[in-house]
Amino acid sequence: MIDPESRFGVATAGGAERLRGAWARLRLSALPIVQCALGAALAWFVAHRIVGHPVPFFAPTAAVVSIGISFGARLKRAIELVVGVAVGIGIGDVFISNAGTGAWQIALVVAVAMALAVFLDGGSIITMQAAGSAVLVATLMPPSAGGGFARMIDALIGGLVGVVVVAAIPLHPVRRAREHAAEILAVMGKSLTQCADGLLEQDPEKLRSALAAARATQSQIDSLRSSLEGGREISRISPLYWNSRPRLERIRATADPLDNAVRNTRVLLRRSLTLVRDDEILDPRLVDEVERLAQAVEVVRRMMLADPGEQPDQAEATRVLRTVAKGAQPELVTGAGLSAHVVFAQVRSIVVDLMQVCGMKRISAIALLPPTVPNPYVRPQD
Repeated sequence: MIDPESRFGVATAGGAERLRGAWARLRLSALPIVQCALGAALAWFVAHRIVGHPVPFFAPTAAVVSIGISFGARLKRAIELVVGVAVGIGIGDVFISNAGTGAWQIALVVAVAMALAVFLDGGSIITMQAAGSAVLVATLMPPSAGGGFARMIDALIGGLVGVVVVAAIPLHPVRRAREHAAEILAVMGKSLTQCADGLLEQDPEKLRSALAAARATQSQIDSLRSSLEGGREISRISPLYWNSRPRLERIRATADPLDNAVRNTRVLLRRSLTLVRDDEILDPRLVDEVERLAQAVEVVRRMMLADPGEQPDQAEATRVLRTVAKGAQPELVTGAGLSAHVVFAQVRSIVVDLMQVCGMKRISAIALLPPTVPNPYVRPQD
């Protein structure tokens, strides 16, 4: 029977972990939220007070969407939004002015607006904004409530205000990407540590937990790529960060190898779980190698967060990874089963991926690995 106090402690720890994650998400999104709030207010002020539109609904809406809290490609989003709103308003005004408002008119307007948006571009923002704008025109804001041309101007004002706010109060184009990459590496390192413990203790539950955590990183990888794209855009439109372009490009070059490292970690964890389930014989030195790899991942994580001139730098992280590579000797799996061979191969692959994250060429990283022996499970050709 499970001890209630122990169960309470696990629940409390899980709740604290979720709370820390929530605060971390809020901290990362604090400035984008401020940008959206200021952009919406400024867009409404410009459209209402300066341009003189009585109900500039689309101005603050366009500003919020063009800024967004996902830190993606804002210029592209702003253009897509303006095009989508223009298509929706134009189609809505034409149809509703001639056919009136009703269920079948709304269905027809939405279908035509979305079809035209897909034909023009196919992007989700254009399509959804066209549909949403058409619905507003057909229901809450019919042509008699204001000219379509004025509402197109509102959308344009909102999109431009969003770009101005992003340029005037920009997110740091490098820092956010570094933090996303460090978060991914933190999960990866913790999962590898759990993997080493699970292999040593023959505990499948630890391995399942580590595998679940590694599989859950896909959203973080997507956020990293979005941050890199947004950072590239910021470095172009904001004079404050023009000098950050070289460093941002170096971080951009780490996205693919980091993604590969996480994928290889998932394979390693999955085969480790199979290894434990099948009671395969495992050399304890291979478990030590997995633990050393986890420690090296932590060094790479700290390198990602370090400012120029701080330690650990790329050279230090690469030195630690070379030590792991040197220990990945083929005798670790001599006489071992298939799963052990896969775990061993994935350790080597992850080392190569992380060396690329540290700026090394792939071919140079591979050259640092000890030579392997032929796989006993591959039959030689006759």
